[in-house]
Amino acid sequence: MKKLGLIIAFLAVSVVTFAQKNDVVLGQWLNKTGEAKIEIYKKGQAYFGKIIWLKIPKDANGNAKLDHKNPNESLRSKPILGLEMLKNFVFEDNEWTDGTIYDPKSGKTYSCNITLKSNNELNIRGYIGISLLGRTETWSRAK
Repeated sequence: MKKLGLIIAFLAVSVVTFAQKNDVVLGQWLNKTGEAKIEIYKKGQAYFGKIIWLKIPKDANGNAKLDHKNPNESLRSKPILGLEMLKNFVFEDNEWTDGTIYDPKSGKTYSCNITLKSNNELNIRGYIGISLLGRTETWSRAK
C-alpha cells in the first residue's frame, strides 16, 4: 500500500511539474525592438499570443494603426492593437512548436517555434519550410 501511495505522489508531482514547465511561456513579453508587448495565453491545450500594447499605437492622423498589409483585404481595417499574432502552438520536447507567427509590418505569416532561453527570455524562430531557413528574435518578459 505504501508503494502505491508513493507512485501516486510521484505521478502527481510529475504532472504538476510538466504543467508548470509548459506554462512558463504564459504572460506578457516585449518584442526585440520594444515596440510591442505580446500576451501569450492558452486556449485549451494550444498557446496563442496577441498584441496588447504598442509604443506608437496611432498613426500621424491620430487614428489607431491598422493592419494595412494583411493579405486578406477584409482584415486590413482591423487595428494592430489586439491582433492575435501567435497561433496554435503545442508544447513538446521543451519547446512550443507547430505554430505560426504573423508579422503585421509585412503582412506575412511564418511557421514558428518558441524556446525558453531563460525565465525572462524567449527565442522566437520564424521560418518558411524548414527551421534552418528562418530568423530568430529574442523577446524579454515584460515587468
